Amino acid sequence: MAATQRDVALRAGVSTRTVSNVVNDYRHISEDVRRRVLAAIDEVGYRPNRAARSLRTGRSGLIALAFPEFDVGYFAELARLVVHEAERRGYTVLVMQTLGERGREAALLQRIDRQLVDGLLFSASACEPEDIENSDTGPLVLLGEHDIPGIDRIAIDNVAAARAATRHLVEQGCRRIAFIGRARDFRSDMAEQRIEGYQLELTAAALPFRQVVEVDGYHRANGFAAVTELLAAKGSGPVDGLLCANDPVALGAMHALNQAGLRVPDDIAVVGFDDIDDSAYGLVPLTSVSPDKRQIAELAVSRLIDRVQGADVPGRLHVAGFELAVRASSARTG
Repeated sequence: MAATQRDVALRAGVSTRTVSNVVNDYRHISEDVRRRVLAAIDEVGYRPNRAARSLRTGRSGLIALAFPEFDVGYFAELARLVVHEAERRGYTVLVMQTLGERGREAALLQRIDRQLVDGLLFSASACEPEDIENSDTGPLVLLGEHDIPGIDRIAIDNVAAARAATRHLVEQGCRRIAFIGRARDFRSDMAEQRIEGYQLELTAAALPFRQVVEVDGYHRANGFAAVTELLAAKGSGPVDGLLCANDPVALGAMHALNQAGLRVPDDIAVVGFDDIDDSAYGLVPLTSVSPDKRQIAELAVSRLIDRVQGADVPGRLHVAGFELAVRASSARTG
């Protein structure tokens, strides 16, 4: 026999009305009571009737999550945390992929069915304000660097993070640091913000050398190709440090350095971005800027649910934290 709200209430030691309030994500529930009820829901195996909920509240209990690419580790890891946080708040997540193309992003915004989903968490890459204005997506929260005025957005301070990563390389004795990852023939707000931080920190350190290498994408193969090209180039002189736009690019870069007979970090120190799981487990573990992914997920889900429940305040940037996870790829002992 299927578990009921009464079963949950008995297990959690609360009233059935309180269980209903938690299931429907009403705001005025203490965090302690919410945790007890959610734990009881898991323990007894209760599954809310979403059709009844939709008729009663006008909401489906579903939210959509759209990322450019799920074979980029950062997006996959963040998606897992978003799904967990949404489920903790009583929502189910529908996951979509846009490939970071404006046409696909605009089409997604047009096709989102407000009767199917209550809101959208959107890691946009190329859409423009008019794409939002011409759609009827309902509650919307942006994830990442692509800014659209008036819309809530969750991101880290990429300029500050790139400055911290560059400063670390300088402190390790690097004096000719290249940035690997400016977008070639496509748009990347992420890369441009990180390049800005890289250049500001080199200026602060009074280091004149600048070299920004373009990539065709943000995968290992792109990092490998970019650094192979960099090492083969004549005239710019050798580099002794690499700041990479993300971890897959950095991992590909380290493979290129190994193929060329160069030692990491003794010959060239390497730092990446995003601190994906793979970064800590290579033969040379990768130093990486580590965004607080859990905080990003919690902020994103919380802001979206506030909008779903009718919060009417101006959209703004919500800044999540970061730290530098220092590992063997940059930590010089000499």
